[in-house]
Amino acid sequence: MLIVIENVLSPDEVAQFREKLAGAGWSDGADTAGTRSVAVKQNLQLPRSDDVAQALGTAILRKLGHHSEFISASLAEKIWPPVFNLYQDGGHYGTHSDAAIMRLPDGSMTLRSDLSATLFLSDPDSYDGGELVIEESYGAQAVKLPAGDMVLYPSGSLHQVTPVTRGQRICAITWMQSAVADAAARAMLYDMDQSIRVLSVGRAKDDADIDRLIHVYHNLLRRWANV
Repeated sequence: MLIVIENVLSPDEVAQFREKLAGAGWSDGADTAGTRSVAVKQNLQLPRSDDVAQALGTAILRKLGHHSEFISASLAEKIWPPVFNLYQDGGHYGTHSDAAIMRLPDGSMTLRSDLSATLFLSDPDSYDGGELVIEESYGAQAVKLPAGDMVLYPSGSLHQVTPVTRGQRICAITWMQSAVADAAARAMLYDMDQSIRVLSVGRAKDDADIDRLIHVYHNLLRRWANV
């Protein structure tokens, strides 16, 4: 399931991010690619130890921790520290899938990558190319979102970033281990939660029908969660 989450960052927050990233110490993204991915990865990336990357990554995690739709869609148990990348001058990332098990070099985190996320930080009109193309069961979908918006998609899907032929495409990417590993179960929980939100509008806070739906939601979550 591919889910777009709008306005993770406000326009002012995006501008602040871009200002700080403008003078950051970008390095070759191939340094962090796997043995096969390195052959198809051509971009720039901020090292994990970079002060700007750590500060902005913490800010993103703080936003996601309070974003109701992100929480509903991901049911994230663990979130990888965000990584910042930059594509320009034909930079691209060929077709690949993300590693199933990810470990930080210092051993402080190991996670199973259930979901991947791309948070767009560049105005889509400021660059050509750079679409995130995700192959799903119903075909490939090309994603190029406004700055501040995020897309969630299965980490096991084949995906690519097409060449950027003009301007710069700057994004933050991260991965999540969900409390509900089964993608179909997670999708049903997300649909149910969204329906509860819509049906709750205009109803009393103690509406018995809504309370019953919430009861069912949490019992299903209890059944499927692995924490």
